[in-house]
Amino acid sequence: MADSWKLYAEVAKDVATAALVAHEESLDFPANWVVTGMEIADDRPDDWTFEVYFDCKPEPADIELVSELFAGKAPDFDVQKLPDTDWVTESQKGVDPIRAGRFHVRTPDHRADADAVDFVIPASQAFGTGQHETTAGCLAMLDLMKREGVVARNHIDVGTGTGLLAFAAMNLWPGATATASDIDPVCSGVVQANMAGNGIAEGDGPGELTMVIADGMDDALLRLRGPYDLFIANILAAPLVDLAPSFADAIEPGGNLLLAGLLETQEKRVRRAYTACGFRLSRRLVKGDWSILWLRKSPVR
Repeated sequence: MADSWKLYAEVAKDVATAALVAHEESLDFPANWVVTGMEIADDRPDDWTFEVYFDCKPEPADIELVSELFAGKAPDFDVQKLPDTDWVTESQKGVDPIRAGRFHVRTPDHRADADAVDFVIPASQAFGTGQHETTAGCLAMLDLMKREGVVARNHIDVGTGTGLLAFAAMNLWPGATATASDIDPVCSGVVQANMAGNGIAEGDGPGELTMVIADGMDDALLRLRGPYDLFIANILAAPLVDLAPSFADAIEPGGNLLLAGLLETQEKRVRRAYTACGFRLSRRLVKGDWSILWLRKSPVR
């Protein structure tokens, strides 16, 4: 196993969020550097950690590149060598279950909630155990869509990670055609394992899930299975903006679009991109510092 290292600093919330936005907008960062920021503790909402993970020891030039995210006011980073383990999986072990709308999401070491739709999502190499505000917010928004009468016959979850949001949509609209995709090849095995663990059928018929590895909509099968009347994309603000035209082309007139993965400070830019493609805001939800947006595509007149 390759060595794993990280840069670690504790900074104020506004400093961390500004650096996260700068990272998304930067064209210089290697794709294999993982950048994260989060509250240190629930009772310290204004104190955040900022971390960058590497698969080798960072060089001075690497540290300088990270420092540039802080507009000349970079913190003193602690350079740490990590144990030989999968840090993503380890960070998710023992996480508490969450309840979002009608959904209860847990790891296998917790009990089911008999009063909720229960999903078991083990700690894994993919994003989307339900703990992050964006994933939980999407679950709550999907539940709201159902309660407000949205009918989905053909839905897709782009950037699916663990498959959780696709599973939730399948529960809400059990007769629909369901598609999930992700750019990361590791997600294929993760989603298939989670399908087996949650009784989700694989296939291309109604009530079955088709999993595809693709960059956005750059896949013939994804385009063939469209247009979609419910489109879910919980990724990041920058790709949401870049992919707006291709996402819009894949959604039928009057269709519903659920966007997440954007900070509230990035919402205006994302909404502007989708307004230009014919979408209007239906509902918005803010969880922590993150915006979850339900948009509708204008119908053909």
